[in-house]
Amino acid sequence: MHVFYVRDINSEIITFDQTESKHCIRVLRLKEGDEVYIVDGIGGLYKARLFDTHLKCCSAIVFEKYIGYGKRDYHLHIGIAPTKNNERFEWFAEKATEIGVDEITPVHCTHSERKVVNTQRVEKIITAAVKQSVRAYHPRINPIMNFSNFVLDNYAESKFIAHCGEGITEHLMNLYQPKKNVLILIGPEGDFTESEVSFAIKNGYAPVSLGNNRLRTETAGVVACHIINLINDSISAKHNFKKTPE
Repeated sequence: MHVFYVRDINSEIITFDQTESKHCIRVLRLKEGDEVYIVDGIGGLYKARLFDTHLKCCSAIVFEKYIGYGKRDYHLHIGIAPTKNNERFEWFAEKATEIGVDEITPVHCTHSERKVVNTQRVEKIITAAVKQSVRAYHPRINPIMNFSNFVLDNYAESKFIAHCGEGITEHLMNLYQPKKNVLILIGPEGDFTESEVSFAIKNGYAPVSLGNNRLRTETAGVVACHIINLINDSISAKHNFKKTPE
């Protein structure tokens, strides 16, 4: 299955940009008549057939489409401190996209060792993950924000701050209620400061644990993402289960 990403689709004829056209023709060596899948990032999945294989503006005609493909009834937003090593943050963005995340915001904290994030590069990595996992919805990557501004400016039905401080006994798995929009804060390598945790709690965040093991920042982000998806997927599976007639 060859999947391409094209935004602003408004007709049955879809024209790829130069990057996707080059990948289609030169890398994958696809030809006229070959069938492809196209996602638009806002819920559209299209089956199409190539009819113009120009290297700079390849085109395909749609013969089947799905609107709202993979639509979820909750929104997952992860605010996470960018790691000192860029590749680790990019790895998180890639894996979170594959698992299922809707929004990512890099958050600069007191112990953060990185103040700048190349969001354009992260956007490209997310796009590649969207195509690899056949996601019709493209996650949003926001500019980096200061911790306090992020805490004050973001709202969700459920808000959690995952940290390694003492006295945290409740696991995220036990506190999150399925199908609710959720925001999870993940700290830097040196964790959040006590004042940051207190500030978040005062502003509606519940402190949670992600398990007994001490996790790297990027691993904690992926684990949090997986937990939320696992809870919601399990509920959906139970709802859709039908007993086989005996």
